Amino acid sequence: MAHFYASIQGNRGERTCMGTKNSGIEGHIRGWDIGGRIDVFYNAEKDRDEVRIMVSTGSNGSGQSKAIGMFYRKGEKIVKAH
Repeated sequence: MAHFYASIQGNRGERTCMGTKNSGIEGHIRGWDIGGRIDVFYNAEKDRDEVRIMVSTGSNGSGQSKAIGMFYRKGEKIVKAH
């Protein structure tokens, strides 16, 4: 059964994907020079879903990626993990 769900829209229409607690789900959307990567996964130690956000180099692969942060939900708030 799916724990995670993703959708993406491009010129060929919408696509969807599902992931479990064990597999997580990830996406990497990029232009030529810059992109973004999102990984969503279940943290068993903390018993919560977490999101990792990174800015990536893009399709040409030059430069370096930068981590924006890890986040989780605590009640109604989005919290940055330390």
